[in-house]
Formats: sequence, structure tokens, C-alpha cells
Amino acid sequence: MQILQPPGWARPRGYSNGIAASGRLVFVSGMIGWDAECRFKARDFAGQVRQALLNVAAVLAEAGARPEHIVRMTWYVVDKQEYVSSYAAIGEAYREIIGRHYPAMTAVQVMALVEDEAKVEIEVTAVVPEK
Repeated sequence: MQILQPPGWARPRGYSNGIAASGRLVFVSGMIGWDAECRFKARDFAGQVRQALLNVAAVLAEAGARPEHIVRMTWYVVDKQEYVSSYAAIGEAYREIIGRHYPAMTAVQVMALVEDEAKVEIEVTAVVPEK
């Protein structure tokens, strides 16, 4: 995996501008902040992010992938201000579950998610290196 950082560009915080990788592709559907029984235990934004990231990690594990294999993440958030004001707690959960690996990332505010209680949905693409 190669981080793509054009010369002279400011280094991004919490994501990479781009990543080049080769290997087995793993695509994870948008994960929301509910548990394995489809119940929301967390009502706050950071709590739902934490659970969504745990869900991403669980699906990756089914493919023999780990969080450090993620090359792209897309975050869909219902409330941009809630997302921004939760940066510290989100960062803590992210580092706990994903580590200090920062793939290419996009965050988009959307009007709503399909599950009414969901505050965030995260989808990922991972590349598992060939052996």
C-alpha cells in the first residue's frame, strides 16, 4: 500500500489524499451504529460511529481483512455540526478500532439515512495484500 501525497501539499489530518494498493478487494456496505441484533444502544453521534466502526471491522474479519487494509472510507452524516463537534470522541474511537491508519476518506452530509435513528453510515473498500 502506498500513500499518495503530492509534493508541496499540506499533509491531511485523519485521512490520506490517495492510496495505491494491489491485492484482493473487499467491499463493505454502509455500516450504521446498531449492534448485531439491529438495535441502537448509542444515541449520541460518537457512540454510533464507534459501533459502525466495530461493524466494519467485523465484516472485514469475515474476509480475512484487518482495518489497516482499508484504502477508502465514505462517511454519510445526517448533521455536519454534530459530526464536527464530535471530532475528539470520533478520533478516540477511530484510533481504538482502526488504529493509526488513515485511508482516503470522504464525508458527506445527507438529508437522512434509511434507518431513522442512524446518525452516520460508513462504507469501506479494503485491499488485502497478496501473499
